[in-house]
Amino acid sequence: MQSVVITGVSTGIGWSSAKVLIDKGFRVFGSVRKAADAERLVREFDANFVPLTFDVTDEASVLAAAQKVRVALGGERLLGLVNNAGIAVVGPALDLPSDDYRRQIETNVIGPVIVTRAFAPMLGTDKQLKGPAGRIVMISSVSGRHGNPLTAPYSMSKHALEAFSESLRRELMLFGIDVIVIGPGAVKTPIWDKGRDSDISVYSGSPYYKAMQTMRDYMLKLGKNGLPVERIGELVHHVLTTPRPKVRYAVSNEAVQLMIARMLPARMLDRIIAKRLGLLP
Repeated sequence: MQSVVITGVSTGIGWSSAKVLIDKGFRVFGSVRKAADAERLVREFDANFVPLTFDVTDEASVLAAAQKVRVALGGERLLGLVNNAGIAVVGPALDLPSDDYRRQIETNVIGPVIVTRAFAPMLGTDKQLKGPAGRIVMISSVSGRHGNPLTAPYSMSKHALEAFSESLRRELMLFGIDVIVIGPGAVKTPIWDKGRDSDISVYSGSPYYKAMQTMRDYMLKLGKNGLPVERIGELVHHVLTTPRPKVRYAVSNEAVQLMIARMLPARMLDRIIAKRLGLLP
């Protein structure tokens, strides 16, 4: 049985990826931060799901989980590692506390570094293990290529994740390990509920307060009309199993708009986005 490690499987893309792979006969080691989520997922999935409880920023707990997986593999290699766990910090770039930037980067950038380093031996850097080299799938975002206003920390983190992925892909050619990025647009996941319930009153005295309200309404609309999460789960399966994967997959319900955005001069696009959010003087 081929095995895959996925981080952040309690909901959303991680949950869907685990479900698709388990249904197709794979064993999934899935990480969660809460024991209650681990217990729930054991009930929801079949015996081919093995919960791992750790926070991606806690290196000691990640290494302990990696050792657990290594023992379970019995000398075999992983088919893949899916770095999915992440958070989204939003707000005016100059108003956000430095600690919010640190939390964003720690989770979305340092976390995948820690996890990748811990599981790399089971993907192929340890020559003593048996089986073909595995693949690493990085769940990025459309924000990995575009920096939108009021989402600077999140956009920074996804840009950094994609840079890490590209450098890592070229380094790991030495071991035959491939690194593939998936950069989805809006996906129907519980993250949008968190955005709806978030308190933006802290910015009530900021010149960006009205833009924050407009942005929240726009993001909720995107989430409501976003891609079915199952589509990303199926794409993760494809990326892990296709003989010749692309280095990056962009998938979105707004593919035409994104294509047009790439073609427009940067200054023109700036003004279009700023006008939509009320950011022009």
